[in-house]
Amino acid sequence: MTSVIVVDDDRDTVEVFCEYLAIKDIKVLGRGYDGKSAVELYKQHKPDVVLLDVMMPDYDGFYGLEQIRKLDPAAKIIMVTADLTSDTEKKLVELKASAMIYKPYEIDSVIETIEMVNKENVVLSTTTSS
Repeated sequence: MTSVIVVDDDRDTVEVFCEYLAIKDIKVLGRGYDGKSAVELYKQHKPDVVLLDVMMPDYDGFYGLEQIRKLDPAAKIIMVTADLTSDTEKKLVELKASAMIYKPYEIDSVIETIEMVNKENVVLSTTTSS
């Protein structure tokens, strides 16, 4: 069973996401609401995959991605964002995100991305809504 942590500043998004992941037989080890909690949860749980929102107040997803990469260069981190700018994409590539998912997303494509990233060490594939 694949294990994940889910980090997004929108608590409702985190709850709904976690419930759906559980239905799909993906074990949620932790929930966080900013980049700093993402790092702490990663240290504590060592999940197979991290789902990390990019834009969050205080400690954003860039912070979380960068710090987790320092702890574990092989970590599998899927960045979730509504920001379609090339600057954001470039920064995520530089920080070696495993994959990007753009909001609004189809939940089934998120599951596919989690499975793909967990099986292969993909660097930066993108999933958009269909």
